[in-house]
Amino acid sequence: MSESIDRRTRKAGAGRGERVADWADGRLGVHTLARTQMRKIFPDHPTFMFGEICLYSFLILILTGVYLTLFFEPSGAEVVYDGSYKPLQGIRMTRAFESTVDISMEVRGGLLIRQIHHWAALVFVAGMLAHMMRVFFTGAFRRPRELNWLFGWTLLMLGLITGLTGYSLPDDLLSGTGIRFAQGAILSIPVVGTYLSFFLFGGEFPGEDIIPRLYSVHVLLLPGIMLGLVVAHLVLVFYHKHTQFAGPGRTERNVVGVPFLPNYVAKAGGFFFLVFGVLALMGAVASINPVWNIGPYRPDMVSTGAQPDWYLGFSEGLIRVMPAWEVNAWGHTLQLGVFIPFALFPLIMAVIAVYPFVEAWATRDDREHHIADRPRNAPVRTAFGVAWLTVYAVLLVGGGNDLWATRFHLSINAITWFVRVAFFVGPVLAFVVTKRICLGLQRRDREKALHGRESGVVKRLPHGEYVEVHEPLTQGQRYTLTAHEQPEPYAPGPLVDENGVARKVRRGELLRARVSRALYGPGSHVPKATADEHRELRSGEGHGADHG
Repeated sequence: MSESIDRRTRKAGAGRGERVADWADGRLGVHTLARTQMRKIFPDHPTFMFGEICLYSFLILILTGVYLTLFFEPSGAEVVYDGSYKPLQGIRMTRAFESTVDISMEVRGGLLIRQIHHWAALVFVAGMLAHMMRVFFTGAFRRPRELNWLFGWTLLMLGLITGLTGYSLPDDLLSGTGIRFAQGAILSIPVVGTYLSFFLFGGEFPGEDIIPRLYSVHVLLLPGIMLGLVVAHLVLVFYHKHTQFAGPGRTERNVVGVPFLPNYVAKAGGFFFLVFGVLALMGAVASINPVWNIGPYRPDMVSTGAQPDWYLGFSEGLIRVMPAWEVNAWGHTLQLGVFIPFALFPLIMAVIAVYPFVEAWATRDDREHHIADRPRNAPVRTAFGVAWLTVYAVLLVGGGNDLWATRFHLSINAITWFVRVAFFVGPVLAFVVTKRICLGLQRRDREKALHGRESGVVKRLPHGEYVEVHEPLTQGQRYTLTAHEQPEPYAPGPLVDENGVARKVRRGELLRARVSRALYGPGSHVPKATADEHRELRSGEGHGADHG
């Protein structure tokens, strides 16, 4: 009774805002939610901004996309252009291309919004790739974040497809060539390729149905799925808490950083406007996709130097450098020169998606990890990620072999053969070199933890030897250098028992042991400095005490 009287008394003296807050809290539990989540702590590190760039670019894409949908007409019907851009007057084109030119030439701010939208798409995919690689190299995909890793990977794949459907909508000569490229890849699918092509295009290529269908997929289906995944991704980030790098006071059970409100929100808001401003500047001064210069699509023409956006360049590189293999069997022609690259595209993407689960299976590590690894302390994982990126970079060169040849006056055949060889040799070299660099950095960290930082001051000892004076590290700095784990590889146990009888070991366990030995076996790490070694050096019993 007294509680209800106090509540009525408090309501009587409260302002309108407080009364609204009390009303919402009584029905939605907003106060409880805000009290637990709005003060949530977020760590601070420059690499965490990659994810924020993705989020802000996605929001800018939605805002600019809504504006463009008000003026774009997704129709494949042919018209004769009679607009304000005189070089195109009297030329037959689709209504989609005509409306794109109208947006660029006649709608107030239309060209600026178009270019901001296109630049935001490029930055969005670049940010997702950088964000995923940051998560991969630091091991932030480990339990309990495996599902969030798959959400991020799915967003990257959907971003690639959304980009493909988006730049195909204007129906200019460049985007039409890209659609023809995709149609050829679909036709290469054995048995069902022709049926899939007819279903997608509504008949013979190009037809009038493909643009409206791409429009629905680009504007409604894919953004809706991506928006749901983004929300789920952020919810899991809040629920699992953010990873943080090792340092004094940081453990697997706490987070050192700034609260969500007001510090993080204030920084995030400023960063959003910074990203928006940079994209607006790029859209204002850097021309991209000038469709009025390219012209409308014609099936009998291909634009010179036709290239997809950078994130799909490796898919075209797969087909450009693949030998033109054909197999005729039972009255059917299999275009292996197109189908094999078409099948490799999702496989290359799937390799990076399943790696976290392979690592967890090989190590049998089911613990929760909230401390991020330094890439150098996981040399095999880091080398694998660099090798994967090398595959993309090599194929990107193959996807633009004609431009490389014309710009640098090289033989296009030489470039093609270089890409064919580098596709197999490049990742291996990248793996070996990256692993050696990581091990070298580990050795440097070990020496720094034991001897301190090089000061550049050289002194002469009484017996004539010259040594460099090392500045001792603080306890916190030594902790940061030595806080990482160096797990032992999984072993299935002896293959024979004490009586010399062979034990039955499943093949899966033997395979697990081999993979685990490759990840954490001999040569995969440099033993980190220990406290005993440091005390031994400080006491003058070690080999390097005279360097202090």
